[in-house]
Amino acid sequence: MSTEPISPPPRPLPALLTEVKMAAVRKLQSRLADAGHPDIREGFGCVFGFIDMQHGSRLTELAERSGFTKQAVGEAVTELERLGYVTRLPDPGDKRAKIIKLTDWGVDAVLKGRWLFAEIEAEWAEQLGAELPAGLREAATKIAALEGAPVDAAGRRQAA
Repeated sequence: MSTEPISPPPRPLPALLTEVKMAAVRKLQSRLADAGHPDIREGFGCVFGFIDMQHGSRLTELAERSGFTKQAVGEAVTELERLGYVTRLPDPGDKRAKIIKLTDWGVDAVLKGRWLFAEIEAEWAEQLGAELPAGLREAATKIAALEGAPVDAAGRRQAA
């Protein structure tokens, strides 16, 4: 029997990607606060990251796209509505359902957030070389598609 110590495998890729996400979200929150949206929290990503900006989305669609429960998304929507970022409108196709739609203030927050994320990625490219973040984006897009989470060329998850 060997007495050599067994080396553990490297840290799992999902754990590293979570750290990257957390770092980016911290920077985003700080910059959004400076840009006039100090009340944006990470938990709002289940709405802001997946809502149809033009037509709005049902709560169930947001839950499916984000991977969060309907209850968690509902709580985020309630808070976003209270803060003036979204409104709930009757769904013309189903009287029982509501469409969650961004207000002008919500559109402003989402657009600023996207520009700020692009700015953060550009800073990483400047610090690490453009090919590294671009390669990470390409790899993440391909892995997401491989695992059944279709994303577009910009890395955004597609609507179901």
